[in-house]
Amino acid sequence: MEFRTIGQTDIRVTPVAMGCWPITGITSIDVEEARSLATLEAAFDAGINFFDTAYSYGYDGESEKMIARALGHRRDDIVIATKCGLHWEDRKQAKDGSPETLRRECDESLRRLNTDRIELYYLHAPDPAVPVSESAAALKQLMEAGKILSVGVSNFNVQQLEEFAAVCPIAAYQPHYNMLQREVEQSQLPWCIEHNVSVMVYWPLMKGLLAGKLPRDHVFDAHDGRKKYPMFQGEEWQKNQDFLDALRPIAAETGRSVAQVVINWTIQRAGITCALCGAKRPEQIRDNAATLRWQLSSADVEQIDRAIEERGPIVSRGAV
Repeated sequence: MEFRTIGQTDIRVTPVAMGCWPITGITSIDVEEARSLATLEAAFDAGINFFDTAYSYGYDGESEKMIARALGHRRDDIVIATKCGLHWEDRKQAKDGSPETLRRECDESLRRLNTDRIELYYLHAPDPAVPVSESAAALKQLMEAGKILSVGVSNFNVQQLEEFAAVCPIAAYQPHYNMLQREVEQSQLPWCIEHNVSVMVYWPLMKGLLAGKLPRDHVFDAHDGRKKYPMFQGEEWQKNQDFLDALRPIAAETGRSVAQVVINWTIQRAGITCALCGAKRPEQIRDNAATLRWQLSSADVEQIDRAIEERGPIVSRGAV
């Protein structure tokens, strides 16, 4: 099993992590608590040691609480990343990067997770009402107090990365990134490579699109949050289905699923440390975890890159 080091720490993680947003069921359908707990256990049993959650994953911290319930007895064998600075107000997410809020949320996450430390603690997003330097100073203090072992940031631009790093060392950066959404390759990714900051990407499967299991005529449930994204609509949807048709022969030739091909391509990209794979059912995370035990050939990667180029520019919008 391959392990990779987070930034300049001694924390080692599998290059596939379980993203623990879907298990809350806020934007996903057909989510059951028992199945979510089983999915967490299945991830560990399949070899994943890295679990990514957040203070705001669930209206009342359900994601963090489920990690404690399912994996608390394995605490010394897993690495937990969680996030602060984003919470719910009237069922809408609100940013608050003030030092007092970050300290309070850290303490609450520690209680929810039933642990005495968090290996990687992110500022979930910059708060336009609070200088980045103030949020950075608060997280540095939490690290000095031993409550967190390393600090990360998410959804930052390069200027914000610079401002944060001037106050607090950054071990990891978390952006959205996948075969079709690669904006960070021109900006944040080179900065992270230069400064030895690990890049932990979310949406490697573009919210399930690149798993290749949604047919062209799929009708989204009214409660399925994916339908609001351009990638799942109209001409973009059809172009993405054409792209998936180009990936399927590669998957068949390698004896792997389309999702495994996509994830493997992602974790082979220069500067990418880990892909965060959301799952709400055990079979999903087992399929994702199988990526850890093989590698695409250079010829396969070249074929995929040609398919990406033929797909052409996408119509997209940033992370929500």
